[in-house]
Amino acid sequence: MANIIDGKALSKETRQHVKEEVSRLEKEHGKTPHLVVVLVGEDPASQSYVRGKERACKRAGIRSTKIEKDASISEEALLNLVNELNSDPEVHGILVQLPLPAHIDSNRVIETIAQKKDVDGFHPLNIAALQIGTKGVLPATPKGIMTMLNSIDIDLQGKKALVIGRSNIVGKPIAHLLLKNHATVTMAHSRTNDLAWEAKQADVIIAAAGKAKMVTGDMIKEGAVVIDVGVNRVDDKLIGDVDFDSAEKKASYITPVPGGVGPMTITSLLQNTVECFKHIENI
Repeated sequence: MANIIDGKALSKETRQHVKEEVSRLEKEHGKTPHLVVVLVGEDPASQSYVRGKERACKRAGIRSTKIEKDASISEEALLNLVNELNSDPEVHGILVQLPLPAHIDSNRVIETIAQKKDVDGFHPLNIAALQIGTKGVLPATPKGIMTMLNSIDIDLQGKKALVIGRSNIVGKPIAHLLLKNHATVTMAHSRTNDLAWEAKQADVIIAAAGKAKMVTGDMIKEGAVVIDVGVNRVDDKLIGDVDFDSAEKKASYITPVPGGVGPMTITSLLQNTVECFKHIENI
């Protein structure tokens, strides 16, 4: 049976370190990191995510501000708001909660956020920094996944890693982080021929395709590490991309859903806010 990588427990431990660092910064420099979250519309899932981020900031001692705008806001008005936040020296991190209403170009909004305040790590310059190996803000979910892998002391050098899913938010950036750690990376997706064969070759599987239970135990090599990023609602339950019950019998380590990668995503956001603060304040 696999060991469980407990995202809640690891998140709690990591957030305590963040809290201690924020307290130290305030004592030594008299300033506190400040994150501004912009919420457009009344999407229930987005509202829930934002509330979770607010609670996490409060517990870590990070100042947070929520700016709510009606779904009818024009793209130009939203871009003007982002530029105002870019220019505000008291704001260290900016997050525009996605998805946005259909009439607003999300990419244009992301590109408008100042690179140094982009706590989500979605700005093209931060993505470019990741790809070429220079310093930038890492996307929160891939950063959280790497924290989880580091927590089990796995040596990724030479390991075969399979990333299932090629999104800009998870799949592509985690592939680059795995490559940076000298893993041999294969990218798989909905058009991959014989996904089961690819999975059986992998020492590490990152499942992030958004399809419930697409990875089953018979697809997993004995002793593989399985990180399940999927969050799918099926019959009012949250289900991952991995069939946990069958995969648990084959893997050496596995993350649950819920309680796995999710908590680490918000934790990484807190870490990114502190890093942005340090960069902006030249600390």
